[in-house]
Amino acid sequence: MRRDVYQAIADPTRRQILMSLTGERKKVNALAAQFDMTRQAVSLHVKFLQECGVISIEQEGRERYCCLEAQKLSEVADWLEPFRTLWNKRLDRLDNLLDELQGKNKKR
Repeated sequence: MRRDVYQAIADPTRRQILMSLTGERKKVNALAAQFDMTRQAVSLHVKFLQECGVISIEQEGRERYCCLEAQKLSEVADWLEPFRTLWNKRLDRLDNLLDELQGKNKKR
């Protein structure tokens, strides 16, 4: 089965794992300690994220470190860009309307 970045971010636990890795790489055990689930369950999420290409695993001795592969997430940012543009235009119109209404209130 082909896995992609959208499947990676579809699950709240996987999103939390990704957020946790934004600051630094972490051991799988350290990630597991952040969740109220078994280490095995977290390991399955980690494996899924690796298959999606959004994290990589570095083996150092007996330890496995998870590293965020943020460039893969740019696919989501690219997909969201038209929506960001749409919302920015709508918010700009709302700003203009509020400025206009405040101007009318000051004249009274």
